[in-house]
Amino acid sequence: MAQVFVTGGSGFIGQVLVGRLLGAGHSVGVLVRSEASAAKISALGAKPVRGELTEPLTWRNDVVGSDVVFHLAAETDVTADRERHELVTVRGTQAAVDAARYARVPRFVHCGSEAALLAGAPLVDIDETAPLRPDSEAAYSATKAVAEKIVLDANAPGFATVSIRPRFVWGPDSFLVEGLAAAAKAGHFAWIEGGRHTTDVTFVDNAVEGLVLGWQRGRPGQAYFVTDRHRVTLREFLEIQFEIYGVDVAIPDMDAETAAGQVPVPARWFLGQECTLRTDKAVTELGYKPVVEHAAGLDAVRNSVAVGRV
Repeated sequence: MAQVFVTGGSGFIGQVLVGRLLGAGHSVGVLVRSEASAAKISALGAKPVRGELTEPLTWRNDVVGSDVVFHLAAETDVTADRERHELVTVRGTQAAVDAARYARVPRFVHCGSEAALLAGAPLVDIDETAPLRPDSEAAYSATKAVAEKIVLDANAPGFATVSIRPRFVWGPDSFLVEGLAAAAKAGHFAWIEGGRHTTDVTFVDNAVEGLVLGWQRGRPGQAYFVTDRHRVTLREFLEIQFEIYGVDVAIPDMDAETAAGQVPVPARWFLGQECTLRTDKAVTELGYKPVVEHAAGLDAVRNSVAVGRV
């Protein structure tokens, strides 16, 4: 059994990852900065480690002895300013890499994103040879690109780094889908150009499967897309989940020109463009395949919401 350290372990993907690791018998330490996060991690059965992500001196000694570091911490608010994204996503990633190298951890797995490749054009059936876009006008995308470059450039003998890139992670308690549903209920959501473009999505357990396989089998210095391998039409996919979350209002359409003046750039790209990703590399090199099929994932969301309403 391994000793594992996780940043971002109290988040949506992080909690599922921590649960998966604990279920496999591993010892798990998780970086936390608040009492609420510490309580959440303790309840899962992992060890909370208090510290500031961007100040590795406050937590790097707790990483010593780990077999792998999973780095999930990042700024997820796409409307946050550039300075905030630089602080959390870029400086935070550099700090995590520095702490892992200080502790002589042999393996570092980063949770990346297809957003690191977004700079205005749709992503259509692309693979991992598509370039990162640190020049993107969207701070979220640019800093995710810089963070992944930090990780992959750090790869060296004795310090293997891998980046796993899920797309649109969904599932029970998804803050993203819950946020979109809340916006729809409040009349603050519209379908951009009808919302009928094709997209890949990744159920949270499938994202975690990719992260674990990245640790176990990932080729050092490489990035891998992982998805449900079940492409959807964005509108149909969200309409099903909006119904589950009780959205009962008519959602208007918005043309691209109007969206350009009202919707922040990263959200406009996320909701208004095709995004289809090839997972051949993960399938071939990692042995990746989804552990939760699309229909089962929707059932899990339905059950979770139903329990929450009891």
